[in-house]
Amino acid sequence: MAPRVVSMEADGGSRGNPGPAGYGAVVRDPETGEVLAERSESLGTATNNVAEYQGLIAGLTAAAELGAAEVDVRMDSKLVVEQMCGRWQIKHPGLRPLAAQAAALVGRFAAVRFSWIPREQNRHADALANAAMDAAAGRPSATAAPGRPAPTPAGVQPPTTPATPIVGSDPATAPASWEPRPTFTATRLILVRHGETAYTEQRRYSGRGDVPLSERGRAQARATGVRVAELAPSVAAVLSSPLSRCTATAASIAGALGDVPVRTEDDLIECDFGQWEGHTFAEVREQWPGEMDAWLASPRIAPPGGESFTQVAERAHRVISGLLTAYPGETVVAVSHVSPIKLVLRDALAAGDGFLHRLFLDAAGISVLDMWSDGGVAVRTVNDTAHLATL
Repeated sequence: MAPRVVSMEADGGSRGNPGPAGYGAVVRDPETGEVLAERSESLGTATNNVAEYQGLIAGLTAAAELGAAEVDVRMDSKLVVEQMCGRWQIKHPGLRPLAAQAAALVGRFAAVRFSWIPREQNRHADALANAAMDAAAGRPSATAAPGRPAPTPAGVQPPTTPATPIVGSDPATAPASWEPRPTFTATRLILVRHGETAYTEQRRYSGRGDVPLSERGRAQARATGVRVAELAPSVAAVLSSPLSRCTATAASIAGALGDVPVRTEDDLIECDFGQWEGHTFAEVREQWPGEMDAWLASPRIAPPGGESFTQVAERAHRVISGLLTAYPGETVVAVSHVSPIKLVLRDALAAGDGFLHRLFLDAAGISVLDMWSDGGVAVRTVNDTAHLATL
């Protein structure tokens, strides 16, 4: 049985670009380094970039087959890493179907993190890719993964996309994240934290308890509705956590938009803080010091009787994936709580887990991100509270 979190290294290349091409991918247990799966295949004639994307797809597929929930992807292809993180535009039409296929696979996991590594740290996948390239060229492979015999590729097959040279794919000349993406229409997600409650003002853990908006919170909700209407006159849907502090905030937003229907979404509910519910941070630190230290150190640790941030991330990811499918190219408002919104922003910004305890989200704060079908993400705004200045 695979661990919940796996690491995956992938590589691909061609002899000639385009030329005889192949890829390799390795899935490991990140704690022990044990190899859980290997994939390699010859692609006939293709480009380096096509082969690299095929390696990524093969590795993600293997991780999914193993039942992993999270994947740390490590590749020495700056192009693939930056494009999958949404920082570089995908200009070449031959790569777009592959990027879309990879993005669909990413959607099957609770979290996928991409990082670039030097080629010398990717030797195992590189060896598998070279063996596949040798097979595509019709010659025996002299390349083997460290400590392993030369792999046997899965056979020579034609590439899954046209073998067209990729022009201008040098990372030094690749487009920056601020350049427009003219061939795609983004789905815009407006994330709104609910207005204030009595617990918000007292800085108490407020999870599954249905604490209503305070008078100030209701005023914040009305101001937020006006602000959202200014940002997005046309909204396809307003989604809300089922708790009343969110549904009341969502109702104010929907009214300002012209009575757009509000749909409750259970997966947008706040983290279950278990025994910490209703307590302040200081009270929890005094009564559960060891549990608090463990919780702060890892998103996989849950409060006593509660839910971990990793579990919250899984359901928040389900919501985002569903929105991309249901509302392509449209604007959607989601009213939720601190934890789900932070986790969505963490992944959108490709940030580490420390981000969760460093980002502050105000009551009725607005965050905006655009998401493309090729996996690209652009975070436009985080915690906008200008509309609350006069309250």
